[in-house]
Amino acid sequence: MAKRIFTLMLFYCFTCFSLNANKAVDPCDMICGKWQSEKKNCIVEVSHDDDDYVARLVWFDDSDDPSKPMESRVDVNNPDKKLRSRKLVGMNVLQGLVYKSKTNSWENGMIYDAQTGKKWNAAANLIAPGKLKVTGYWHFKFIGRSMIFNRVSS
Repeated sequence: MAKRIFTLMLFYCFTCFSLNANKAVDPCDMICGKWQSEKKNCIVEVSHDDDDYVARLVWFDDSDDPSKPMESRVDVNNPDKKLRSRKLVGMNVLQGLVYKSKTNSWENGMIYDAQTGKKWNAAANLIAPGKLKVTGYWHFKFIGRSMIFNRVSS
């Protein structure tokens, strides 16, 4: 009887362990979630979309013009006139990032700067737990500009 109870307890422990192991986050998905810029002026949500990663704008500081609330602002600086009426909130600002396991980074993306209407090459990497560095650049990373984001706890 004691052997049977011990066996059942052992089976239970292994089952619980294997269920928890399946919940571990895949390294390539560590970028997923909400991130706030270090300047605290915007929040983006990164998600896995098919084979790449995208980030959409979910909040930004609209205190520069109180007469235009965040929800009403549109992409007025877009070079494509057809896109100038799209809302900024909910818009993909980063797309095409692909995880590279050798460097533990996300590469080959494009980032859109709504303030200028320009697109740049983009890369991202986790520089510390809960800290994401996103670099926008033109052909060479060392010519680019980086932003640091902190993970927003759910």
